[in-house]
Amino acid sequence: QVQLVESGGGLVQAGGSLRLSCAASGRTFSTYSMAWFRQAPGKEREFVAAVSWRGGDTYYGDSVKGRFTISRNNAKNTVYLQMNSLKPEDTAVYYCAARSGSVLRTTTTEYAYWGQGTQVTVSS
Repeated sequence: QVQLVESGGGLVQAGGSLRLSCAASGRTFSTYSMAWFRQAPGKEREFVAAVSWRGGDTYYGDSVKGRFTISRNNAKNTVYLQMNSLKPEDTAVYYCAARSGSVLRTTTTEYAYWGQGTQVTVSS
């Protein structure tokens, strides 16, 4: 079992930056691949980024490639999402997710554990 708690969301102007954090409970955090998804009003939940259990492999959605960076600190049981050059279309609730195993996945059904989400709003 893994419990996930996101933080770091807020209101930012276009072009600005935010860093999201996701704190995980449990002693087996390092055996989970982690990901960030987001969901805007009226839209489906969208894959943003994923990182392998040791942090060596990462994968990004096309809409955030080159602007967002996912990372993790297994000693702190935390995964991060550094978001730069934010755009109004990045506005959404951002969710942290975990799945057992090393293979990176991009679909919501592959992830068994989810946080409650944190709101990110980018003003133009």
